[in-house]
Amino acid sequence: MKPVNVMVVDDSAVVRKIVGEMLAAAPGIRLLHAVSDPLLAIERMKQAWPDVIVLDVEMPRMDGITFLKKIMAERPTPVIICSTLTEKGAQTTMAAMAAGAVAVIAKPKLGLRDFLNDSSAELVSAVRAAAQVNVRRLAARAAAPAQAPAKLTADAILPPVAEARTPLQTTERVVAIGTSTGGTLALEEVLTALPRVTPGIVIVQHMPEKFTAAFADRLDKLCQIEVREARHNDRVLPGRALIAPGGKHMLLRRDGARYCVDVIDGPLVNRHRPSVDVLFRSVARHAGANALGIIMTGMGDDGAAGLLEMRKAGARTVAQDEESCVVYGMPKEAVKRGGVEKTVPLKAIDREILQQR
Repeated sequence: MKPVNVMVVDDSAVVRKIVGEMLAAAPGIRLLHAVSDPLLAIERMKQAWPDVIVLDVEMPRMDGITFLKKIMAERPTPVIICSTLTEKGAQTTMAAMAAGAVAVIAKPKLGLRDFLNDSSAELVSAVRAAAQVNVRRLAARAAAPAQAPAKLTADAILPPVAEARTPLQTTERVVAIGTSTGGTLALEEVLTALPRVTPGIVIVQHMPEKFTAAFADRLDKLCQIEVREARHNDRVLPGRALIAPGGKHMLLRRDGARYCVDVIDGPLVNRHRPSVDVLFRSVARHAGANALGIIMTGMGDDGAAGLLEMRKAGARTVAQDEESCVVYGMPKEAVKRGGVEKTVPLKAIDREILQQR
């Protein structure tokens, strides 16, 4: 099998060295180039074009976003942003995601070497996911490491129901959405198409902490509905979308005839926190037939088991189709397990949501 050729572009010599060593040691991945700025990268790319680029956003001579836009205009290529865990870094990263980046890896200002070593599995997984991106979709829109950590299920957060129970129907409706790679742009397309009067929406988008707040703020400025990062005990209200905070799990909870969310700590589930499976299981348990579950573009299988639980509890379930996905991993697995009632293109998902009113 052809190796995944990766280029690292970062002005930090430490990052280039450590990330380069991680990638070079991963089976099926080859470090093509490691350079200090985009101008050097452009020269190297004339010799050999990478399959995936790991890119810093704040660099001398040319910033990462300008470089990213240039790549997307000339030859769309999957790009993973490696950005600092700061408010400014988060805002800049949102601009990069809007310009076509497919994923983000967070890095702190201090303790960089230890952090990058601890994040080796996440980085390698992100590169493998990026290599499977539908590049044609990317253009239109501008396997795990050997010693991977144990993969937990939603049982680690919320025990399964002993037997199927259908919650009492109410006039309150809820929409639960799960997505990962390619999801930032996909969510933007869906949410900006919604009018002010929509069912309450709860969302898990795989993203590191600090970045989800900036992502929610950006969407809130673009959408007619209210979009914000979820806080513990937030109400799920018509015209409001709550995005699970990075680094926390989000669960739906029923309070009488109303719905709220719990934002909690806990172990990684399906190697993610927040996890789509955790959200979907809580929706199956507390909303049942009052809910619509939607699984969108993303790598892996997070959400597939939870969507099946939602369907068994009486919820409507929808998957984004392969043609419109950047990565048809999560929807494919959900279809395979029987959790999907209906498959639709991205442009039709807003209509499915409006049917839930």
